[in-house]
Amino acid sequence: MTEPIIEAHGIEKSYPQPDGTRVQVVGPTDLAVEPGKIVALLGPSGCGKSTLLRILSGLSQPSSGNLVWHGKPLDGQTPNVAIVFQSFALFPWLTVLENVEAPLEARGVAAVERRKRALRTLDTVGLDGFETAYPKELSGGMKQRVGFARALVVEPEVLFMDEPFSALDVLTAENLRNELLELWLSKKMPTSAIFIVTHNIEESVILADRILVLGRNPARIRTDFNVKLHQPRDRKSARFVELVDYIYKVMTEPDLEHTLPDAETTAEIVIPAGGIPSGAAKKAEAPLRTARYQMLPHARVGGIAGLMELLHDRGGREDLFRLSEDLVMNVEDLLPIVEACALLGFAILKEGDVQIAPQGVIFADADIQRRKVLFREAALQYVTILKQIDSILRRKSDHSIPDEFFHDILDEHFAEDEVLRQLETATNWGRYAEIFDYDKKTGRLVLTEQTPAESPAESPTTIAASGSGSGSGTTSGSRAG
Repeated sequence: MTEPIIEAHGIEKSYPQPDGTRVQVVGPTDLAVEPGKIVALLGPSGCGKSTLLRILSGLSQPSSGNLVWHGKPLDGQTPNVAIVFQSFALFPWLTVLENVEAPLEARGVAAVERRKRALRTLDTVGLDGFETAYPKELSGGMKQRVGFARALVVEPEVLFMDEPFSALDVLTAENLRNELLELWLSKKMPTSAIFIVTHNIEESVILADRILVLGRNPARIRTDFNVKLHQPRDRKSARFVELVDYIYKVMTEPDLEHTLPDAETTAEIVIPAGGIPSGAAKKAEAPLRTARYQMLPHARVGGIAGLMELLHDRGGREDLFRLSEDLVMNVEDLLPIVEACALLGFAILKEGDVQIAPQGVIFADADIQRRKVLFREAALQYVTILKQIDSILRRKSDHSIPDEFFHDILDEHFAEDEVLRQLETATNWGRYAEIFDYDKKTGRLVLTEQTPAESPAESPTTIAASGSGSGSGTTSGSRAG
């Protein structure tokens, strides 16, 4: 057995709330990063992937649990790691060479030595000849090469990558992915392990020796397995497709247990269902609670309608893996749309396939105005927060209420950034369905006037969530179409 470089024992992340409790974002987790491996971390949007990366890399401290480096606690010391970011994060006022030299200068490396190392690293990533260029003169792919060079120049023991290809076009991303793999396999990279956060399922199976998939609310590892496929990997091989389908099932059916085909490839599942792993450190002193409010998938109405039309045209059923390929979409973009369709009763998710439901067929065939009525009926039946907003607005004498009211409700269940996303999604849905209008100047939700024939049945008056719900909006703009 190889000694892990980084070990996390019962690490957990939670955030304090005004009432003295803490919302748990990452549940107690045991995890190890071993030398000689590429580890890929996947999960739905907002599940805590980047939070976990920041903890493992030493950028963020866990609320409880401990992190060790080669068997010894970090104790505030910075581990020998580097990070490649999705947004490139280059200094625009520095040249390519100066950007790559920057981390060496921060570490006190002498000018001559850092210049030699920077030039050598730029040559490794194929950027020789661009030393004096500025970031604004580079394409997206070249900017990310600079990001790679800047990370590799410090010769990190672990290279962390936070969705490094997601800001690039498909062809550029594929090219850089292949070059990264070539550098890794040829041992031209001065690093012992790579830990990559990605939303691209195929990318994880192409690159990784080990794959972890997170669930959410709070983040927990749902599956952790080794990929025993020789490099280079054939996307069309039966085993490759089998693994991709398995990951799709785990991500799209979070309430079900899935068995990895060919159990000999399975690694240890590090988080028991509903339990805290042995070795976990003591919990934070403040009471902990996890988000138990229904989380809306962040999908716009146009995407929902488009998917329904596409499924209807294709016979009503599609494999998610094939569908994402045909649409040239990453799973991060497709899954929220599919989940939204399922939440509204327009589609059914089953074993990695999406199937149009009878109500989805009616929606796909309807005209614009009829679609709004159907969407409103589905939203008021299945989306708790929209039911709450509609009920409160109908019972208020002025039929309006500040959006901050619903912000405060959701703040009891989610971290702040997720609260804002939930509010935006709920606003888009509610305004499209003409459940309410939003006055940006006053920050108030106002009941939309409806004809008696369109007026939906009144909803329960309860404000507290009964196991499901989600947010209202804080943004303005024209109705989603």
